[in-house]
Amino acid sequence: MEKLISAFPNNIKQAIAIAKSTTFSKPNSTIQNVVICGMGGSGIGGRLVQKWVENEIQIPVTTIHDYFLPKFISKNTLLIASSYSGNTEETIYCVNQAIEAGAHIVGVCSGGKLEEMGETHGFQTVIVPGGNPPRTALAFSLTQLLHILNQFNLIGTTAIEQLETARQLIVASEKNIKAQAMEMAKFLKGYVGILYGTTAYEPVLIRARQQFNENSKLLCWHHVIPEMNHNELVGWGGGDNRFATIFFDTDDISDRNARRLEITKAVIDKMSDKKLELKCQGNNLIERSIYIINVVDWASLYLSDLNKVDPVDIAIIDYLKGELSNF
Repeated sequence: MEKLISAFPNNIKQAIAIAKSTTFSKPNSTIQNVVICGMGGSGIGGRLVQKWVENEIQIPVTTIHDYFLPKFISKNTLLIASSYSGNTEETIYCVNQAIEAGAHIVGVCSGGKLEEMGETHGFQTVIVPGGNPPRTALAFSLTQLLHILNQFNLIGTTAIEQLETARQLIVASEKNIKAQAMEMAKFLKGYVGILYGTTAYEPVLIRARQQFNENSKLLCWHHVIPEMNHNELVGWGGGDNRFATIFFDTDDISDRNARRLEITKAVIDKMSDKKLELKCQGNNLIERSIYIINVVDWASLYLSDLNKVDPVDIAIIDYLKGELSNF
């Protein structure tokens, strides 16, 4: 896992090279909406990209993390199926429905059933390097998703350019990132983690939770400002020192949300003295997102060492898939 996390910057570079060599056939119908299907480590890329492009793209982008597509899927839909293995059960179900609906489909995978379906049904698949845990292949899905949207003239090149500058940032900041990650791992050891940020970073918080779940074998949860001020803040009436709260501090918070954050911290301080603030670097949403992702990836690895657990082991998920195969 250490080698795989270390490879993240180079994966971005490799993924950009793959993107530059890939072109796509244009659909016969006008694209009126985009749907990105994926689960777990394959699906989080869609959540991130959806948030990154929402202030640029002129049509709706929906992410699906289930077996079933919404009824609006049609020939005017660009459906992107992201499955690192190419065999993700829920994603394959969605692709079958998209074929029936006549959607324009593009797959992102390392092979498997999704590649076979593309060959059978005549849709394109982007093939990325395989053989690793899907959560370590985030760079490939992120880059290909952005490239696909650009190739269909739905976004410009800015997002991919910022992904490259984000890569440069985490390379230049490696020492600081690892120091912040170790501090975070030591802070979380023996506690239930709670991750807070603003709405723009919710996909990053989801990714963080997933990494602590899978790598560190840690149960934790996340919520965002301002939504948590309408529900979860009340729950802190029952808060105590079982909980270790991490606030992801970014420079792009609005004045209203900054004030909400101050009040929220004051409320939580009365119930728990376990609070950590992660100062994030970066000049834009994508750079800050990649910076946080890299810090948490390392923190989840360091915490796995402190917890004396195998960060690669996902035996319980393999058990689940085995049981489902008999259903």
